[in-house]
Amino acid sequence: MELSNTSYTPAPGYFKRLGAADWAFGLGLLAAALFALGRFHSYMDVYEQAILLAAAPTFAALGWHWKPVRWLMPLVAVLALCAVSLYAPGLDAANSKFFLKYMLSSQSAILWMSALFAFSTVFYWLGFITRSPFGGAVGSKLCWAAVVLGWTGMMVRWYESYLMGSDVGHIPVSNLYEVFILFSLITAMFYLYYEARYGTRQLGPFVLLVIAAAVGFLLWYTVSRDAAGIQPLVPALQSWWMKIHVPANFIGYGTFALAAGVAGAYLLKSHGILADRLPPLEVLDDVMYKSISVGFAFFTVATILGALWAAEAWGGYWSWDPKETWALIVWLNYAAWLHMRLMSGLRGRAAAWWALVGLLVTTFAFLGVNMFLSGLHSYGKL
Repeated sequence: MELSNTSYTPAPGYFKRLGAADWAFGLGLLAAALFALGRFHSYMDVYEQAILLAAAPTFAALGWHWKPVRWLMPLVAVLALCAVSLYAPGLDAANSKFFLKYMLSSQSAILWMSALFAFSTVFYWLGFITRSPFGGAVGSKLCWAAVVLGWTGMMVRWYESYLMGSDVGHIPVSNLYEVFILFSLITAMFYLYYEARYGTRQLGPFVLLVIAAAVGFLLWYTVSRDAAGIQPLVPALQSWWMKIHVPANFIGYGTFALAAGVAGAYLLKSHGILADRLPPLEVLDDVMYKSISVGFAFFTVATILGALWAAEAWGGYWSWDPKETWALIVWLNYAAWLHMRLMSGLRGRAAAWWALVGLLVTTFAFLGVNMFLSGLHSYGKL
């Protein structure tokens, strides 16, 4: 046997694969975190300082893995800082300054987000039905625009809460209005990641339907309950735990919703409905599995953090409160799904139907408990 003279060249290490733009992005995040720490450390406890410092490498790694984050974060920061500068006289500036009143105040930006998600849904469906790449491309760009304005609205709302008073200021993840915005943004961003990862926009119509439903509820809730107003935190929420528990929880909710949208597409494809317009079943199955896997990991972390928070706020790790009980049901549902997938090779229509039913269970845990049950989490009632 003749041996080849070709030598093996190992692939460069992870950090060696990073370019100048990657390092500039990471160093920019670190500089911003250090600036914020130096200027505002006296307003933060040690845990909040640790969260701030940990955010820099976390988001740097995210930007290195998914390139759009490298422009998304600076753009949101610039828009939010523009709003902050316009608020110089105080909250009343939102009624007198054009760009604040109609674009950059939190309520205006969130209304724009809602409209853009609605238009994105329409264009995704037009592109899907007419087989037009143009429709899907416009839908994708509108979805990105909605994400930009949604995150801008959240950042500005955070600042607005502090303008109302240092005792009122808090991260905007404290009530149903705020978390529905968070849910919409997280679901959209995970979808956009998979859209780029698999090179297909054919899932957009199905996932954006879920987001459009959330936006519809958000608008109804805003109008009927005057929910957009910023309120002081109830004592149980005055904790740094909220800053990590709630986002982790809604990464779970968002990815579970994404998986359900993909499951709907899978069932249509498997029954021969619109089969020629949808990605292969293997792609749909893979997106569904990865979405549930990511969601389950974050939901597990959120559940553990919630127990630690409960011990601090109420003196016990678990009290079988309705919200806790239904969170456990959600966790067990997706734990069983993943167990059957890994141990028994769960695939096909059974897995898709299970993912759709999982969305119903998750929706009740997310919203139904607040509507029909009472308990220690009564501050989240409709």
